[in-house]
Amino acid sequence: MTIQDITVAYTAVATAENGRDGRVASDDGKLDVVVNPPKEMGGSGAGTNPEQLFAAGYSACFQGALGVVARQEKADISGSTVTAAVSIGKTEAGGFGLEVAITATIPNVDRATAQALIEKAHQVCPYSNATRGNIKVELAVA
Repeated sequence: MTIQDITVAYTAVATAENGRDGRVASDDGKLDVVVNPPKEMGGSGAGTNPEQLFAAGYSACFQGALGVVARQEKADISGSTVTAAVSIGKTEAGGFGLEVAITATIPNVDRATAQALIEKAHQVCPYSNATRGNIKVELAVA
């Protein structure tokens, strides 16, 4: 796989303190959250966690890509939602890995059209392009 070159339009900057049990903030002050491991991983679960932040970013980005594709296809995606479920677990090599399940609800098109739209959005979405070939990403229409 070749590394993708881009013409940079925007760069987001965030800094973490104390890793998964601390705080993360963006350089512009718009994001400033406490992060804690979830109870399922032995943490307090009091704050958000990196997987929730990744799920939020991926779902928003994928919804944006869906909009791009829908405009190209002249499809009505008003009222649609995209949910990203990000799971973390141990890999066979002993480290940790992620997998993602993306579910789209697109009420104003038939199921076949919705499936075609999310498959095309998966080719456009920067998160999908960044994860392709690295982690398992499943697509579904609700």
